[in-house]
Amino acid sequence: MTEYVIEAKDMDEKELNRSIKEHAVDYDKIIINNPQSKHNIAAGLMEDVEIEINGSVGYFVGTMIDGAKIHITKNAGWFAGDNMTTGEIIIEGGSGDGAGQGIYGGTVVVRGDTGSRTGEIMKGGTVIIGGNSGFMTGLLMMGGKLIVLGDVTDDAGESIMRGTIYVLGNVKSLGKDAVMEKTTLDDQKDLKQILTKYGFELTDIDYTNFKKITKSKGGK
Repeated sequence: MTEYVIEAKDMDEKELNRSIKEHAVDYDKIIINNPQSKHNIAAGLMEDVEIEINGSVGYFVGTMIDGAKIHITKNAGWFAGDNMTTGEIIIEGGSGDGAGQGIYGGTVVVRGDTGSRTGEIMKGGTVIIGGNSGFMTGLLMMGGKLIVLGDVTDDAGESIMRGTIYVLGNVKSLGKDAVMEKTTLDDQKDLKQILTKYGFELTDIDYTNFKKITKSKGGK
């Protein structure tokens, strides 16, 4: 595997992204040191390349990527993975509001807690939250799977249209048009396959305790 290292400390966002896109053509992996919470890192990247970011990032990391695999060793700001089509974003820490907003495909993993509106208007793909998620998780969700291993606060699944939210912890309240039910054996098998792939170790009892939030049959 060929690697290229970018020292981002003294770069502005445009310079950093220009360097990422130039070198993604020729290298299999790009390592970014000292990102200093810059915004829009790897925005619009279309190459099938691994990006390792050693530190925290700001807003819109990986927005509109198609194919890249991004690994962030610390935290992320709002809207990680916004509108990505394919690829993968793994955040070892926590993230701000709107993780996985509008994704069409691929996977966003936040190992810690995330803010509000997780998976807002997502159309497909998978979002996994290892900790807790804030209010209106799954707001206007149109498809895909949103998995939360911790608790969810108010208005989960607000105005959900399609897709499924799975919650292992407590759900404070459901939003408009959302209904909660028990998972099926097929749901549990699917969850185990997904979560094991990303290193989450749960017991068989944990999988039976997941709750499933979908659109109510009476919703418009």
